[in-house]
Amino acid sequence: MPELPDITVYIEALEQRILGRTLIQAQIASVFLVRTIEPPVEACVGRKVSSLRRVGKRIAIGFDNDVWLVLHLMIAGRLHWSEKPKKADGRRTLAAFLFDSGCLTLTEAGSQKRASLHMAQGEAGLAALDPGGIDVMTAPLDQFARALTAGNHTLKRALTDPRTFSGIGNAYSDEILHRARLSPITLTSRLTAEDIATLQTATKGVFKEWIERLRTEAAGNFPEKVTAFREEMAAHGRYGLPCPRCGAKIQRIRYASNETNYCAVCQTGGRLLADRALSRLLREDWPRTLEELEELHLRAR
Repeated sequence: MPELPDITVYIEALEQRILGRTLIQAQIASVFLVRTIEPPVEACVGRKVSSLRRVGKRIAIGFDNDVWLVLHLMIAGRLHWSEKPKKADGRRTLAAFLFDSGCLTLTEAGSQKRASLHMAQGEAGLAALDPGGIDVMTAPLDQFARALTAGNHTLKRALTDPRTFSGIGNAYSDEILHRARLSPITLTSRLTAEDIATLQTATKGVFKEWIERLRTEAAGNFPEKVTAFREEMAAHGRYGLPCPRCGAKIQRIRYASNETNYCAVCQTGGRLLADRALSRLLREDWPRTLEELEELHLRAR
């Protein structure tokens, strides 16, 4: 799912291409995409783009009649730009927005269509779509601390809760926690002031670094390689690969369709976190340390 760095670079690319430009045609080919009908999508046609904004993990396109078109790409949705008109086929290309400068298309891979388009009227309508999480790039430390400790949750859950923090998802939460050397299952109530300050520094550092990397990768072109899995990442998507800091193998916790990646040496004092799917089967035999895990691997050979 595109997160704050990806959305930031998407918006920068869109500003270069559609800000001040007129929407000539909006073609919606999926009945699952549009989630609100008031105001209608047609209210944007013939109007100029006056503003672009990030709302959590959503991209909000504002028009000169105070109507907002808000896109949520979810897991598999992606944006594409073409100087030539494109058609939405309803299969992979769910929507096509033709501007006087080119064509913006929304595609979604896979059979589960989760991407969404909401329409909003004015600032009040746009605010109703905002989950309410704070902007981690601008929030001072005291506000960051209050948001983080408002409830007692694991760090992984707190970071990825859009009502707490804006724009952090599964991928970058792994990267943030790895950089901060904090366990994903540490409860927020147990954090020290030093832990919180370290976490805020790691959050800003990871996002600044990845925004710059994605800008460099796009090199002025429209970003076409938006993905949650990148070779340069330290932990996310690197299960079984060496930690770039200490060399130990990156571990994982799997739950539902999500996966949390972490380094046991750097983040949990060498303790393995039980994977629920396996721990139910292994029960007391579930390895608690990296050494025990290596012993199991050796026995299996």
